Amino acid sequence: MDSIDKNLLSQLTNSANSYAAAKGLQVETKQTSSSNSSSSYQCAPISLLPNAFPAKSFHNAKSLAPHFNTLVDRISRDGDFLKDTLAGGEYSVISKDEYTKKLLELYESIYMNDGYEGDKSNFAKIADRLGIQRSDYMLNQNQNNSEDYELKQVELNTIAASFAGLAVNVAGLHRMLTQRYSKELKTLLDTNAMVVMGESYEPDTNTNIGVPTNPALDRIPLAMNVAHERYSSRFDNDSNSIDKAILFVVQEGETNTVDQRMLEFQLWTNHQIPVVRMSFTAAKDGLIMDDTTGALYTKNENGKVQYEVTVVYFRAGYAPTDYPDGYNGMEWQARELMERSRATKCPSLGYHLAGTKKVQQELARPGVLERFFTEEERKMPSDGGGGEDRMTQMRGAFAGLYSLGEDAMEEDLAAIKEAIADAEGSGRYVLKPQREGGGYNYYGDDLAKKIKDNISTSTSDNENENENGALVLGEDLAEFILMQRLFPPKQEAVLLRAGLVEGTGESISELGCFGTILQSYDASEEPIHNEYAGFLLRTKFSNVDEGGVASGFATLSSPYLC
Repeated sequence: MDSIDKNLLSQLTNSANSYAAAKGLQVETKQTSSSNSSSSYQCAPISLLPNAFPAKSFHNAKSLAPHFNTLVDRISRDGDFLKDTLAGGEYSVISKDEYTKKLLELYESIYMNDGYEGDKSNFAKIADRLGIQRSDYMLNQNQNNSEDYELKQVELNTIAASFAGLAVNVAGLHRMLTQRYSKELKTLLDTNAMVVMGESYEPDTNTNIGVPTNPALDRIPLAMNVAHERYSSRFDNDSNSIDKAILFVVQEGETNTVDQRMLEFQLWTNHQIPVVRMSFTAAKDGLIMDDTTGALYTKNENGKVQYEVTVVYFRAGYAPTDYPDGYNGMEWQARELMERSRATKCPSLGYHLAGTKKVQQELARPGVLERFFTEEERKMPSDGGGGEDRMTQMRGAFAGLYSLGEDAMEEDLAAIKEAIADAEGSGRYVLKPQREGGGYNYYGDDLAKKIKDNISTSTSDNENENENGALVLGEDLAEFILMQRLFPPKQEAVLLRAGLVEGTGESISELGCFGTILQSYDASEEPIHNEYAGFLLRTKFSNVDEGGVASGFATLSSPYLC
């Protein structure tokens, strides 16, 4: 990289590693042998410097957070919509995706049936709902202006939205480096800013340029505290003297522990709330529910009740691998026990299902988003500064999303045909299953092959069937959606992994905006808490398709507003 010489790169890298050690910008590594196991910590995967991002787009993403929070809550309460979207037709998402099928079955039995089911007590309907969500966006090149980029939503994460803690420290690192080495880095920062803003860009002295303050470590624990206090005030009359705590449900062998512990320690420092960490496997024997009150309790090593759980915060459970004992095994039993309790879930099953890719695709259809907002709400002015109404602002963030199921319409089939026509067509789309965490998507030739292997053309003369030559989608495609591929600006970057320079070159970035909402069990009540709660930027080299940090594809970064 011409704008950073070898000596400056060494200085910046040393400073970044020292800062990471001093501030806890780290991930855990585990070493296991036949006799013992141990852990050590190293610098988290990071971009050495921040990435240019338009201030206008950043503030637009922030202003959208409360509206997407509200949307998720309302979807979660609309069982008919979730069933129709995920289970409608012979070949639906759940006909091919056992994991989503299990989630929907639990949701139906707990939230769509009245009272009790068999001998299982159900208090979920009197439990409040806490959402800690992250809406991820990319800048996408405007087709009418090659120097203009629009903000487009990649996905909405409603379970285990991670890296809030580490993102705060990355922003701190980048703020320090860009101020401490402002002269040395000016050329690089200005060059990247012009890539995003256009060749004629000049900094506006009236605009706050640079790395913004990230409030995630204050606002997310605050939302948990609001939920904790609300639970305590609602159920103090029928509880005993047992102390209360928040339960963090975590993965076995978790390495992103520092990020999680930051939230835990902040809960104690700011709000004096203890946290209990437990995996699904351990929860089978580590939790018990009072069948008369719905109170959920943790047990200590001796089997005695230790804490009453006010909030269940899931940092696991978003993939089938978190349930190794199978679909009727101990982990799913533990998930069901937690869900049936009166503890506030983060997320509830409804919130979890609202974040599936199929729901995201369905919301993009004409009139579907509007279903979840009153006429008065639809006409409210947006907070994004564009002068449009709220629905226009939200819809403006949607990328092109297309069905591959029985509900596929003409526009969906047209997109599918384009995606398999040639290499140029397949390069304009991404094929996505109902999964989180990175590493599951199909791109380019792999996308085209996956679709071609599962389609045929109709030759039927029956007027009730497809016309001759019409595209017939195979049932195995039902669990996928097709999404417009986004093309963000390419900026120069230096990426570090394990504290070492992984490489330099062109990179692309994805902005995540956290949002928190606490909503009463009573849907008619106004939200108790609903706000934007911080940001995360992830950066990867432009030739890398996938984008997960924990899965090894991307690095943590922060926006340099311009």
